[in-house]
Amino acid sequence: MTSGASTTVRRCICPGSFDPVTNGHLDVIGRAARLYDEVTVGVLVNATKRGLFDLDERMEMLREVTAGLGRVEVVAFKGLLVDFCRDRDIPVVVKGLRAVTDFDYELQMAQMNHRLSGLETVFVATNPEYSYLSSSLIKEVSAYGGDVSGLVPQTVHARLLERLQPPAGA
Repeated sequence: MTSGASTTVRRCICPGSFDPVTNGHLDVIGRAARLYDEVTVGVLVNATKRGLFDLDERMEMLREVTAGLGRVEVVAFKGLLVDFCRDRDIPVVVKGLRAVTDFDYELQMAQMNHRLSGLETVFVATNPEYSYLSSSLIKEVSAYGGDVSGLVPQTVHARLLERLQPPAGA
């Protein structure tokens, strides 16, 4: 290595809707933060889909729970991921894989992104502790009064209870 070597900042994005963010999402984001110098958490804006939490709420929750991870930035994006990444000079997408069904879909997305712009995708095997988690499942279980504490960050759990479960005596 020469003494005049330049330093390259390694950037990646962890995209998703995060409605709500789960401990599985946090596991992938945290692992990306250990591998890359800068991690952008890209929160998808989808005007045709009404989520449980609006965009501002999802971004606020993500900022709260990623605050201790270092160089993690939470940003909203709409349109094609490849365009967002090109505009921000982000060459790598980091995605967690829970099961074979995730792989089938994510591989197609990765190949299309690469075809469109050369964007690389790194797949991270989800921690087995969280391999069954999805935001949809969390919302469903919580809506029926099931205990999802330990599956989502504590602040997210409080918001879920506030949003989905009727007040006592109702």
